[in-house]
Amino acid sequence: MSDASKPWPEPPAEWQARVDAVWAADPPAAELRERIAALAGELLEGHPVALFELGGSYDSTGDPETAVRHYRAAIAGGLDPDRRRQCVIQLASSLRNLGDAPRAVELLAAELHRADAPYDAQLRAFLALALADEGRVREAVGVAVGAVGSLAERYRRSLTSYGAELAPGFPAPPPVE
Repeated sequence: MSDASKPWPEPPAEWQARVDAVWAADPPAAELRERIAALAGELLEGHPVALFELGGSYDSTGDPETAVRHYRAAIAGGLDPDRRRQCVIQLASSLRNLGDAPRAVELLAAELHRADAPYDAQLRAFLALALADEGRVREAVGVAVGAVGSLAERYRRSLTSYGAELAPGFPAPPPVE
């Protein structure tokens, strides 16, 4: 039985509030990692949310290699759609920073097709960065313009159409109300 089929309990709201407080406090790198690790240790061993938070602590403190391992384990373990989308974005960003823009594009492009997932514009921004790193600048501009268009009240149709024209291989973003 894979970890993804294991029914992980949702962390308590007070636990998530304490995690959020650590991030908001923005402590020095070593302290951030230590505090997040202590909180992660309160959850069951291998809990995907703990792995996701650990990955973020390494990612934001300059250790993308370790972050990637945690992010992959978190995704494999099963995350709710909100955290999964964040984790894929952060994993792809770390891979891009490690020089693997093609894998980042692959992950982000696949993630665009997941239904009812949040952070669409953010995902598209990171996809645009990865495409640019691959030398696919025209597509990168198209994805970025489409993302901006989905957020715009005025010129939405024009921006999303122009974005789709420049990046025909990627689905148009849904409008954000």
